[in-house]
Amino acid sequence: MSKEIGITAKKTEDLPEWYTQIVTKAELADYAPMKGFMVLRPYGFALWEQIKTYFDRRLKESGHSNAYFPLLIPESLLKKEAEHFSGFTPEVFWVTHAGENKLSERLAVRPTSETIIYDAYSKWVRSWRDLPLLINVWNSVLRAEITATKPFLRTSEFLWQEGHTVHATQEDTDKEVLLILEYYRQLIEDQLAIPVLTGYKSEREKFVGALYTTTLEAMMPDGRAIQMGTSHNLGQNFSKPFEIKYLGKDGQTHYAWTASWGVSWRLISAMIMLHGDDRGLIIPPRIAPIQTVVVPIYYKTGDQGQIKQKCDLVFNQLTNAGITTYLDNREQYTPGWKFNEWELKGVPLRIEIGPKDVEKRQVTMVRRDNRMKTTANEDEVIAATRQCLEGIQSNLQIKAKAILDASITRTDDYNVFKKTLTERGGFIRSTWCGEVACEDKIKLETGATIRTIPFNEPTSGTCVLCGKPAAKVAYFAKSY
Repeated sequence: MSKEIGITAKKTEDLPEWYTQIVTKAELADYAPMKGFMVLRPYGFALWEQIKTYFDRRLKESGHSNAYFPLLIPESLLKKEAEHFSGFTPEVFWVTHAGENKLSERLAVRPTSETIIYDAYSKWVRSWRDLPLLINVWNSVLRAEITATKPFLRTSEFLWQEGHTVHATQEDTDKEVLLILEYYRQLIEDQLAIPVLTGYKSEREKFVGALYTTTLEAMMPDGRAIQMGTSHNLGQNFSKPFEIKYLGKDGQTHYAWTASWGVSWRLISAMIMLHGDDRGLIIPPRIAPIQTVVVPIYYKTGDQGQIKQKCDLVFNQLTNAGITTYLDNREQYTPGWKFNEWELKGVPLRIEIGPKDVEKRQVTMVRRDNRMKTTANEDEVIAATRQCLEGIQSNLQIKAKAILDASITRTDDYNVFKKTLTERGGFIRSTWCGEVACEDKIKLETGATIRTIPFNEPTSGTCVLCGKPAAKVAYFAKSY
């Protein structure tokens, strides 16, 4: 494959350029005419569909349903929850005209859907019999990210899912928050092979309008963290201004409790950065749109009949076994060109079939993660393919977990804290007094924020900055 087609930047030397080349040359996405926007190409959309299909199934198994709400939100609705609205004001796109006619009220282009959804919930929830109300939405939202944009990671429009649920009590809401957090963890760790730290956001970093926010945080090769997903208990902060009330079993009227949660196509950006190499993408098999590609290898015209027949047979066997497979029988490209293209696109396993394979009644298998080449008897192709795919998934999980573990520095010495962030980045596990003043000063001096406060981790010692008794353990990092 020519340099113009292949990846020319090194991941360890120029991660931003390497990342951009991966996204565009692997045909995941392209740039749109408007700054901050991108076009999601078919291969990229197929990857998002894999994520969506898995997570949507989990939601429906637990009683959640999908719905859709309008893209445009009246300004008066946003202002009903003042704290929430003020947090999004700088990022909102506004619609002010319909054709040549000025609207009587500005309409916000959905930055998130709490207000438009809770306006509907105020009409739908009447009695304890209506609860819990478990609704999820697959949509896009727009936030004015005009500078420092990066495909999948930070764009003005992005695809995501946002769940919005209504409950009778705080206890029920707490259970919902943790249930979805666990579903996210399974999606991210078990499917995308990206290990995460979970816990609470600090008061400073929580979702605007939330009672509390739980989060999943991953670490990238350049020492920066990515927030992979969040799940929030919104308390009654939205139900009161939007009048979401229900008649309880006790005959009294109560304000409901609400939760919200979401992940976006940012998951794809983390997968690219964590698993990819200088040859292109490496996609974990469980989430790959194409798990296996079959490539025929011809040396002379007389080989083609038997090889084509064998390739068709293997393709049908794998497809019928539920393994997503692509038969690359394009005659305008050489086998070598195809090898490089599929490595660039990150397909986990390549199966080569040439004259010797036909003669020996076997196939040749090449793993994308370590490029290891093996053979399998033709009557064992399905079992061997499954074994290879699971081996790749496991290997990616092990390597990624080692990266995460190596990225964590444990220190309560502020000089070590600052030096580590400057020289290598990563997560800094420290103790913290819990005061916003210290949190703000650390961010000002180092650029690091509290990414997560772990669940149920014992605290002792003193604050890494001020020396007062520690109230919490916190993981700090610079982030995207």
